[in-house]
Amino acid sequence: MHSPNAGPHDALTPENAVVLLVDHQLGLMQLIDDMSPETAKNNVLGLARATRTLGLPVLLTTNRDEGPNGPLLPELAALFHDSEVIRRPGVVNAYRWPALREALEATGRKKVVVAGVTDATCLIASVDLVQDGYEVHAVIDASGTEASGQTVRETVVANLSQAGVNIKTWFGVVAELIAARHRDEAQGRQVATDAVHDHLPGGDRLLDTDMAHVTGRTAVPAWFEDGESEPTGRTQALGPQK
Repeated sequence: MHSPNAGPHDALTPENAVVLLVDHQLGLMQLIDDMSPETAKNNVLGLARATRTLGLPVLLTTNRDEGPNGPLLPELAALFHDSEVIRRPGVVNAYRWPALREALEATGRKKVVVAGVTDATCLIASVDLVQDGYEVHAVIDASGTEASGQTVRETVVANLSQAGVNIKTWFGVVAELIAARHRDEAQGRQVATDAVHDHLPGGDRLLDTDMAHVTGRTAVPAWFEDGESEPTGRTQALGPQK
């Protein structure tokens, strides 16, 4: 008998993962070349809002934010107004800044979802993390690259993959986390109508098609609420019937 959402892969869950957001600062965002800064900001906010809703610990860090690098994105500062921003004085590899490493260790979690303003600099922490025994998931579309964009991205992805880093997208991470909460209808709906609706291209059209879902009027089937597998007879046969 197979259990729902059970498999051999030890997936990301809100209980086992921590999120690390590196240097998403107003000035540094202007360096992004492989997508528009607006798209990069949209993607990191989608990741941030979803993981905030799901209750994951989120570590924020900036580098030389008193100068042209600029402060943390105002949207992130507002979203995590109750969190401390770990400010680094020029150490590029965030993991090599003691306060950041101590904050990460304090979470007690070994699965790290990391995104940084530029792939070639901010994501280099991923290699150290892997070598220190962490399972790292680099969110490539919530991280940008400096010029020339696509060449840099391909180089970084190749190097990180070779080092044992998992390459993910922000929605892929969120979908994996939501799957772990597939019985929490209220929380799943909040993520869908908040982060996914506002930040996934097409997500607004998908969800707005069924206003009953958006407004919480969707009737949840009894078999879903009971936590059981689909009742016998629900599976639909494909192809011509004889």
